[in-house]
Amino acid sequence: MGMASTTRALVLAGGGLTGIGWEVGVLAGLADKGVRPADTADLVVGTSAGAVVGARVAQGADPAALYDEQLIDPGASPERAANLDSDTVTEIFEEMLSTEGDPTERHLRIGALALAADTIPEAERLAVVAARLPSPDWPRRMLRIIAVDAQSGETAVFDARSGVSLVEAVAASCAVPGVWPPTTIDGHRYIDGGVRSADNADLAAGFDRVLVLSPMRLDIAGIPLIEATGSVAVVYPDHAAVGAMGVNPLDPARRAAAARAGHAQAAALAPEIAEFWSD
Repeated sequence: MGMASTTRALVLAGGGLTGIGWEVGVLAGLADKGVRPADTADLVVGTSAGAVVGARVAQGADPAALYDEQLIDPGASPERAANLDSDTVTEIFEEMLSTEGDPTERHLRIGALALAADTIPEAERLAVVAARLPSPDWPRRMLRIIAVDAQSGETAVFDARSGVSLVEAVAASCAVPGVWPPTTIDGHRYIDGGVRSADNADLAAGFDRVLVLSPMRLDIAGIPLIEATGSVAVVYPDHAAVGAMGVNPLDPARRAAAARAGHAQAAALAPEIAEFWSD
């Protein structure tokens, strides 16, 4: 009898525009060293920023090409800096850190704040997300994109079988509450999957290798435990990357620096990740 093959999952967490840059930089830097989890993962789980990167790598985009995209002058891209309502954002993050009530109740409170927030029009936001995805088609590779229903508090896991467009799924997962408008899908309003968990790595349960790229260290009450049956490796930004990313993860001007820092960090990570990712 033959040995069962090792199954691998790549989990890409939330972290704004700088998180996109850092994740892409890490994946491109690993690829430069011959380590290619973006190309060989059996499952990709994407949350918020990770939904953008996850969609691209699952579609087969070359990490080097994605990296070059991060280095484009912010003025030449459709991305725009967020106008943050500090009071609303502070209230939302306090809810995310709260231990009061069960997770669904907490999601509902955050959802209510998101629905009441004054943001740019939803159509304008969808256009920005669509510009991030040259192909609007779901990939053949297994991709799960995570969002939260603002009106029910329930988790939504979108994939190719959901009957939801890829642009809508990614926009929903990236709908930072209080910053960007909730995404409307079949009459439901969805917000950022990071409301449930920064990485939602538990949705890779059952895979033998789970590699998590997590741009932000968020101590959010009630984050589900990683329940994968195999080994798990979590990569966070190093000190240099944290400095490059700055204090506002939604600042387009910081994206290139974050990408370069992730690329540099990957050089030191590559041997360890190569050993972890192999059979």
